[in-house]
Amino acid sequence: MPIDSPAAAPPTRDIARAASGRPFSQGWITVQFVLAGVVWGSSFLFMKVALVGLSPAQVAWSRLVLGALTLGLFVALRRDTLPRSVRVWAHMTVLAISFCVVPFLLFSWAQQYVTSGLASIYNATTPIMTAVMAGLLFRVERLKLVQIAGILVGILGVMVIIAPWQGLDLNQSLIAQFAILGATACYGFSLAYMRKFVSNSGMSALVFSFLNIGIAAAIMAVLTPFIALTPVALDPWIIASVLLLGCLGTGVAYIWNQNTLRAWGPTRASTVTYITPVVGVALGIVVLGESVSWNEPVGAIVVFLGILLAQDRLRLHRRSAARNDEEGTPPGIPSSRAN
Repeated sequence: MPIDSPAAAPPTRDIARAASGRPFSQGWITVQFVLAGVVWGSSFLFMKVALVGLSPAQVAWSRLVLGALTLGLFVALRRDTLPRSVRVWAHMTVLAISFCVVPFLLFSWAQQYVTSGLASIYNATTPIMTAVMAGLLFRVERLKLVQIAGILVGILGVMVIIAPWQGLDLNQSLIAQFAILGATACYGFSLAYMRKFVSNSGMSALVFSFLNIGIAAAIMAVLTPFIALTPVALDPWIIASVLLLGCLGTGVAYIWNQNTLRAWGPTRASTVTYITPVVGVALGIVVLGESVSWNEPVGAIVVFLGILLAQDRLRLHRRSAARNDEEGTPPGIPSSRAN
């Protein structure tokens, strides 16, 4: 393949093209969309492998530091400027905690006790959590009856996954599942918070992501003596998993997602939510030999139906979809979060 063909273009060229205003081809946008979904779906596998030799806090610490270094490299190559407003930095610090530090720690801890496939399924509840936070907590949008129904359907899907008919003893697995739901609630809070407080910050997509991950990495660096200095057991698979989780899953994949977001708008870009659990479950079965209970994929389908209703997609006409793309998520902010 020629080096100057779109499919061979490196991420630095993507950033330069975005900065110059030159559009991407739809084919290359689709490739980036799929790549982001695959990488984020694979992140649950990477976490599971990394946990063999690292503590949960070390996994979260590593992915944030590596992600910040990766995004920082692209910011330096593009020579972007950082915002000077104290208010923006304050809001970004809140988001660093709620969008990165807390959920990454929760996911890493929880995956000690649940399969990577199940974690990826629960991650798909993020759009439902976002609808709840946006409509009820921050009131940045008025929920329609169909959206409320979608939230309820999503809760039903979660209950199917939890399978209460099998008994609800408070073992580590059940607590871990609630921890993951706590992580997706953090994502929902953060996405609604972004829409309310930083939608008009003027930051580029890349700078927004760098600040989000970078401030979170700085917080983890400060906490290093308390959470990251425990013994480690490294092998090539663990090292590779940490590097891929940090540099790709918490770094380059954000750039791909932002390019997709700018080309397609938040409504279409958020459909990455449907790729990640499929990839996560498949890799868990093929690579780790995990088993899947019948209620997990069934519950996932119910959750997906709830997402469609909560985002009012089953009733959107083309004109309203275009309007939502223009008025929804601000540049650089994913409309849903894949871990």
